[in-house]
Amino acid sequence: MPPSQVLEVAGHEVKITNPDRVVFVDGGHTKLDLVRYYVAVADGALRGVVGRPMILKRFVKGIDKEAFFQKRAPTKRPEWIETATLRYASGTEADEVVVRDAAALAWVVNLGCIDLNPHPVQAEDLEHPDELRIDLDPIPGVDWRQILDVAYVAKEVLEDHGLTAWPKTSGSRGFHVYARIEPRWPYRDVRLAAQSVAREVEARASDIATSRWWKEEREGVFVDFNQNAKDRTVASAYSVRAKPDARVSTPLTWDEVADCRPEDYTLPTVLERYAEVGDPWAGMDDAVGSLDALLELAERLGPAEKPPKGVGRRQQTMPLIEIARAKTKDEAMAGLDRWKARHATVVDYLQPADTLVDGMRGRSSIWYRIRINLQHVPEAKRPEQEPLEVDYDPWAGLARPEA
Repeated sequence: MPPSQVLEVAGHEVKITNPDRVVFVDGGHTKLDLVRYYVAVADGALRGVVGRPMILKRFVKGIDKEAFFQKRAPTKRPEWIETATLRYASGTEADEVVVRDAAALAWVVNLGCIDLNPHPVQAEDLEHPDELRIDLDPIPGVDWRQILDVAYVAKEVLEDHGLTAWPKTSGSRGFHVYARIEPRWPYRDVRLAAQSVAREVEARASDIATSRWWKEEREGVFVDFNQNAKDRTVASAYSVRAKPDARVSTPLTWDEVADCRPEDYTLPTVLERYAEVGDPWAGMDDAVGSLDALLELAERLGPAEKPPKGVGRRQQTMPLIEIARAKTKDEAMAGLDRWKARHATVVDYLQPADTLVDGMRGRSSIWYRIRINLQHVPEAKRPEQEPLEVDYDPWAGLARPEA
């Protein structure tokens, strides 16, 4: 295996280390294959990331291990890699990478990035997003057809309020619908507009969609509006996801959505598709819209329902118990298995959506919390809260973030 290989990309030399290392075992795709994929679809991929600060989600130990999130651009970087300084609520700041061309794409992938995670703002104006993002997140047990049905409702809501809706697979369990917007509104208003979309989707299709904030109260497909909050990022168009089959978050036309299947869009199939049909989102930058109508909808809808408050902590509306807090998902799931083994009679009552697996944002990586909703378990048979199977503290030795 050669230690490195130099590619000529967009007028720059990009050094690819460990080019023959297999990243996706199912298809045997190497690190060099991944870089060449991004270079081949660069026009489409850049449409989603160009000029935007980007969090580096690095899988340095492989896709079967947890990624770590790097906000600060590496100190040692080519002079042609641009950065933008983002300031956070904590009072800290970071110079994040700004991708401008295919060479910068290749460079971030060489760092161990599989998918691309840009902010919804341009480097020249960090406080006013130019993109509204709707993330359709199904609860366990929801089938793919239902997710697509909700996507069509989201399309209708956006179009009814003057925006053009652009669909793509997420490359994971859900589905994304984007809209380009004028960069006139701060994050707060963009999130409010997205929340209004979510509430209107729920109003039109309450049997299949929800805008409920608390996970244990959701049924169907959650229309996740909080991806429009400041500091949130979403895997962008043409991002390869860290899945064994190298699935891709693939832009589609609306005519394609009804028959799409997420497993059909992988690194090799998307390469072939892109060569044949190009990018269905090619006209996206010419379809910039206003949030005025959605913000007027927000006024008509009134304030969103607030969760009930207890003394100190939120008052629970469901009978929840916590099972594990773990550094990795594997550790958390192993703890869940141990709990299930001890409570086999309880497990028989649980529905798929009763097991709540939460990826929680840590300092530089995701940690995992598992809870069980005992709503379907007869009250007399509900187990009490026990010591956690895994009790990981992501903030040990650090100042906890402000609430």
